[in-house]
Amino acid sequence: MANRRPSHALTFNDAIEICELYLAGEFQNRIAAKFDVNPGRVSEVIKGRKFIGAMQQAIAKKQS
Repeated sequence: MANRRPSHALTFNDAIEICELYLAGEFQNRIAAKFDVNPGRVSEVIKGRKFIGAMQQAIAKKQS
């Protein structure tokens, strides 16, 4: 059995950056690879199931 590193633990700032990348048109699987997490985790962030408020902050940053 291979020794596999655990996925990266995301922070709220990571979640905002994930949302910014998603809003810019980046694919979820590429975002996941950048942050070394499962694509499902990226989906949870984008849908607001994890890090509630991250998408709103990303939208506010984009509009300013």
